[in-house]
Amino acid sequence: AKTSEEVYKLFLASWDMGMIQLVEHFKVMVLNRANRVKGIYLLATGGMTGVVVDPRIVFRLALETSACALVLAHNHPSENLKPSQEDIDLTAKLRAGGKLLQIPVLDHLIITPDKYYSLADEGLII
Repeated sequence: AKTSEEVYKLFLASWDMGMIQLVEHFKVMVLNRANRVKGIYLLATGGMTGVVVDPRIVFRLALETSACALVLAHNHPSENLKPSQEDIDLTAKLRAGGKLLQIPVLDHLIITPDKYYSLADEGLII
């Protein structure tokens, strides 16, 4: 996957479309050195307005799968694509952890059935 749109389509294909507008899910895409997708993993399920993500679980997955990079995604059942401050803070926290472990977090997408928001495309990942 080379563009955020390609990444969005891969994530969307892995989503339970019966649940995407009901509850928030947080998923992680694991990439190899060539940025090829090794897998997409559901790490957390939340409620209608939020999902709790434990960074330790994200990086446990990254280490267990020998990830070379990660892309994050979660859905907003409200279909509001605007990232919350919590979304921005979580992304910064995970990017800092990834930097320490030399496993970069390349992007974080907010997904709805019809469209997406890429924090990287919008300049929120530096």
